[in-house]
Amino acid sequence: MASSSGDPPKDGHLGEKTDKVHPRKESDYSDVSRTEIEHRLSKENVLDEEDRQRLEASAKLENPLGGLTPEQLARRGEEFCAKHGLTDEADIRAFRLGAMIAGNMNKYDAIDGLTDREREVLDREITHKWSNPKMLYAVIVICSLCAAVQGMDETVVNGAQSFYKTQFGIDDAESQRNSWLLGLTNAAPYICCAIAGCWLTEPMNKLFGRRGTVFVSCLVSALACFWQAFTNTWWHMFIARFALGFGIGPKSATTPIFAAECSPPKLRGALVMQWQMWTAFGIMLGYVMDLAFFAVPDLSGIIGLNWRLMMGSALIPAVIVCAIVYFTPESPRWYLTKNRHSDAYKSICQLRFEKVQAARDLFYMDTLLQIERETMHIGQSKIKEFLTIRRNRNAMLASEIVMFMQQFCGVNAIAYYSTEIFIQGGFSTQSALAASLGFGIVNFLFALPAFYTIDTFGRRNLLLTTFPLMSLFLFFTGFSFWIPEGTTAHVACIALGIYLYGMVYSPGEGPVPFTYSAEAYPLYIRPIGMSLATATTWLFNSVISLTWPALTQAWTNQGAFSWYAAWNIVGFFLVLFFVPETKEKTLEELDAVFSVPLRRFMRYGLAQFFYFWGHYVLRRDMAAPKVPHVTDEVEYTEHQFSKEKTHDATARV
Repeated sequence: MASSSGDPPKDGHLGEKTDKVHPRKESDYSDVSRTEIEHRLSKENVLDEEDRQRLEASAKLENPLGGLTPEQLARRGEEFCAKHGLTDEADIRAFRLGAMIAGNMNKYDAIDGLTDREREVLDREITHKWSNPKMLYAVIVICSLCAAVQGMDETVVNGAQSFYKTQFGIDDAESQRNSWLLGLTNAAPYICCAIAGCWLTEPMNKLFGRRGTVFVSCLVSALACFWQAFTNTWWHMFIARFALGFGIGPKSATTPIFAAECSPPKLRGALVMQWQMWTAFGIMLGYVMDLAFFAVPDLSGIIGLNWRLMMGSALIPAVIVCAIVYFTPESPRWYLTKNRHSDAYKSICQLRFEKVQAARDLFYMDTLLQIERETMHIGQSKIKEFLTIRRNRNAMLASEIVMFMQQFCGVNAIAYYSTEIFIQGGFSTQSALAASLGFGIVNFLFALPAFYTIDTFGRRNLLLTTFPLMSLFLFFTGFSFWIPEGTTAHVACIALGIYLYGMVYSPGEGPVPFTYSAEAYPLYIRPIGMSLATATTWLFNSVISLTWPALTQAWTNQGAFSWYAAWNIVGFFLVLFFVPETKEKTLEELDAVFSVPLRRFMRYGLAQFFYFWGHYVLRRDMAAPKVPHVTDEVEYTEHQFSKEKTHDATARV
């Protein structure tokens, strides 16, 4: 995009925050492609001034440094250093060159002044994208351990409930009251997450930062796990597990953001998806603990020592996280939101090999953040931003769909109750625990391919491929309960269906939702967006864990599995029509993706569906439908917008 004015602003930054956002001259925006306008017109059909300012500021994110000459970019880099107290000559040089690289779309070949080492490192970003500093991977290890904490929290109860339900007097399979109490006890932390825990994310992040929030939430998780091991009634267990939700909620919302904000764009999907992969590892580890402590006898008058050890074992990775999290750097993006630019630079220098890389990324982050601040300070509360701004509304819809379907695909009915399911299928208790461990191993191992597929095959394509398969395997599992009991086929088909389901869940609906939600929202509302996303997943997680015992009692296993198989079909069409692709897009450049009107994207989804059947099934030579992009709606010249392709206001909704 061309810039109408070659001169940078006086402060050297785009979109610098001011106390009041003033109307701008049309010429000030000659370098910006105007996005499709929100349907918020006045009675005279005039675009609201706040909408105009927001849309024009938002459009800059597509290429905020476009049109600037290398000399202008270098000067902006130097001004950045002067403004934020970076006086070392090496740092000034790094920002001078980094700004030039950032403004040239990371094409560094024509830029003079780079050393051979710097060129080599910049080259390896493309040719060896997994080559990164150890400190970046240390951050990912912390995030992975947080995920393991969560996985263990979820599944140690799977085996423990087979013992404590008898001790607590809620083991009558024919009693509706006992079925609901068992479900309520299991669901307690997820109820807490949905109504309270997740909503603590934003205030905790503001107060403690990303690292501090991780530390506090893991400390709460460790104490709650310890507490669970000392309960003696179902209601005491409910209270202890409810308290666990205050650790799970902020941790699950913050950790993906932490990983996303530290990762380079080409690795973000693969690195952030480790949240789900290591959650799967924690799930497997929880099953290991269940099986390891199964035969522990009661000692010294302690009744139920085996299940108490199971429940308490989940505190181990939480304590490890608390011990090491402050040895890693804070998110540089979080520092920028606090106007701590020097700290942000120190942080990102630990996450990149060379200062030029760090300066390039930080300069670009700051430029984009200033533009986002323009949008943030245009007259509305953050809550209204979700509902009134199409870009945010579409991101929220897509995020909510993938989060909702992560639960209603049925995976946690298996994760929390697999031991009971296998027992009902004819397994002994110990064999059921071993079979559950098998599901945990499958779930973990088949999450590994997502490292490759999530950033190559893409988030949307993974979901569209795996939802039909998950539906098929859940139907297969449920129908296997009709095979005569006592036969090898009865036991084998139930286990086979569950394992096949785990194989397709793990690379698809397993890693995608948290990755997708962490990158969908713009920075200024991202903590609230992630709070909403995680609250949604935990709300419906609690629904599943609460209702599964009663559901199998009322509908039998056949009906219960078929219920969630049907939801996977629904999920396929929800993704097809409402969830756009986000792979390998920078965190702040997703505006054009989510600003597309829903009706246009639904038409694209329908066209994609028929293209698939025509091209791949019927083997016809067909052109693939074009992915809709918001800039398709507007034509513009170097100096002004010429016209919109449609003048019908209702067509733009």
